Amino acid sequence: MEILRILSLLLDYPTQELVAVHSELQTLVTDSGLTAEHQTAVNDFIQHRCEGDLMAWQEEYDGLFERGRSLSMLLFEHVHGESRDRGQAMVDLKQQYQDAGLDIGVNELPDYIPLYLEFLSTQGVQNGRFGLEEIAPIMALLACRLEQRESDYAAIFHALLSLSEAPIDLADLRSQIDKEAPDHTSEALDKVWEEEMVSFMANETASCGEGNRPSEQQRRDQYIPLNTELLQTSTNPTV
Repeated sequence: MEILRILSLLLDYPTQELVAVHSELQTLVTDSGLTAEHQTAVNDFIQHRCEGDLMAWQEEYDGLFERGRSLSMLLFEHVHGESRDRGQAMVDLKQQYQDAGLDIGVNELPDYIPLYLEFLSTQGVQNGRFGLEEIAPIMALLACRLEQRESDYAAIFHALLSLSEAPIDLADLRSQIDKEAPDHTSEALDKVWEEEMVSFMANETASCGEGNRPSEQQRRDQYIPLNTELLQTSTNPTV
């Protein structure tokens, strides 16, 4: 499914190389299996973004996907959160890539959505659609949250949902997220940092004893190496 590779590029961090080939991307979108409605929405996204200032686009990307967890580009952030199950899920997904002949970089997290879409683009139409169906609840959640933030990135996730052909009640999901508190504000991010620090300090005190307390500058390593138990994912938001 070539369209998945294109949508993967559009969801990755924006670069000058992407801007340089935007006309070719629009042609490929027009020739893809997307419906006319989604072709128009995706091509409008490409045109709008690539005609604008790249640095402003990059700054907005960071603000959307790097601040808070609700719009995380990591699949298992939405499935497992910080639980230990996430580590095994990532190991299993990495093994799935390797079994398919796809090697990823040491520093790449297997559940990064653009990477997963690139993988699905190599797996044929049927397997690609099945893979999309597995993650459709997450795509729907992100689409609705991006709508709430009035971001045109929602168009990309709606296109993915259309390709998945998964029956998801978006109206019910929109109703659910209306009750969510924003997690991307400075106040919300500070609260998360403080909670993680308190948890870290408590764990270190219990394991190291009173004579080996961590300094205030020390932070828990946030890296947890992406188990594809995605079929168990519901449309209920977890973050």
